Amino acid sequence: QVQLVESGGGLVQARGSLRLSCAASGRTFSVFTMGWFRQAPGKVRESVAYIRWGGGRTYYADSVKGRFTISRDNAKNTVYLQMNSLKPEDTAVYYCAATPLPSPTTDVKLYKSWGQGTQVTVSS
Repeated sequence: QVQLVESGGGLVQARGSLRLSCAASGRTFSVFTMGWFRQAPGKVRESVAYIRWGGGRTYYADSVKGRFTISRDNAKNTVYLQMNSLKPEDTAVYYCAATPLPSPTTDVKLYKSWGQGTQVTVSS
């Protein structure tokens, strides 16, 4: 079992920045990919970005490409999401998740470990 704890959410004005952190513990050796997802009220949970734990391969949703950066610190078992040029439409609960599957994926159903979520609110 992998435990994930997110931090760093909050209220920010449009065009501002936030950095989310996700600390992993437990069976972290079983993790191949870490992902960030978000869910706005009334909408489905969507993939924002992912990073391969070992090789660093990354993916970004088109809606955040060029504004968000995912990174990892293997020594600290922590994944980060740097969010710049935030927009009101980025408002959502952000979740980090881990999957043991060797192929990276954006499929919510294939991520087996989830954090509790952190609220990000962007005001216009």
